[in-house]
Amino acid sequence: MKKFFSIHLLLFAAVLPTLVAATDQAIEDCIQTIMNEKEGEFVKLEALDVKGKTVYEFEIRDENGFEYEFMCDTKGKIFERETESASADSRAFKKHAKITEEDAIKTALESYPGKVEELEYEIEADGAPSYEIDIVGKNGVETKVEVDAVTGKIIEVSTEKWEIGIEDDARL
Repeated sequence: MKKFFSIHLLLFAAVLPTLVAATDQAIEDCIQTIMNEKEGEFVKLEALDVKGKTVYEFEIRDENGFEYEFMCDTKGKIFERETESASADSRAFKKHAKITEEDAIKTALESYPGKVEELEYEIEADGAPSYEIDIVGKNGVETKVEVDAVTGKIIEVSTEKWEIGIEDDARL
């Protein structure tokens, strides 16, 4: 048993640097793509678990104070872009929204009970509004629940693995 454990430990030690290097390269590739697309200050980076896969969520703020989110996979490819609205009353958000903030929170908490830590108002690349609600469960794990502001349905769920940075204007 000891020999079995030692062999696995050696294999893990040999593979770990490659995994870390691949992760570092993916993050570097994402940063480069974002910098080529949008000027601004990096505010936050989160590693999320979405349906068993790791994705990175980068948040940047431009010189006018507008915030943008970029979702990137572990291969360094951006697959989703969102713009944040300051509130549910912003023109871009309420143009299509039919569900209230309160109803979105209620929907999220029914499926993922806990304490709401943050609420963001997002505009998808196609102009569709959504609420991103960060909920910390009894186990201390943060779950991001995205609720479609038109239909009121949960459209995406992820669990936070780690976070670097913090927003000074987090709502709630």
